[in-house]
Amino acid sequence: MSNPFCHVELMTSDVSGAIKFYSRLFGWKIDAVPGPMPYHFIDTGKEPGGGIMALPEPGVPIAWMVYIQVDDLEAAVSKVKDFGGNVIKDIMEVPDYGWMAVVSDPQGGVFGLWKPKM
Repeated sequence: MSNPFCHVELMTSDVSGAIKFYSRLFGWKIDAVPGPMPYHFIDTGKEPGGGIMALPEPGVPIAWMVYIQVDDLEAAVSKVKDFGGNVIKDIMEVPDYGWMAVVSDPQGGVFGLWKPKM
């Protein structure tokens, strides 16, 4: 099957509290990643992986978001628009890892699109 779920991410106002909660609740290994924006990778021992980050801007709700892997990010974003969805955050590079966009379906369901660097 193409376009698998590839990453889940918690955006929260309390990163340290979330790390403490989920590592204690599930025994997940959660490690900080160096970089310009604080990020913590979640290792559950199985795929897909995950992450925890601070809310990226005011008004973004605390929530888990799923990312779907695509081979052609530009084409996927274009299809989202063609099929009645919306682009919330246009294509942006995640240095050393790949590219992403945040979109929604016509009913407002938000999800991320991800193209890894090969």
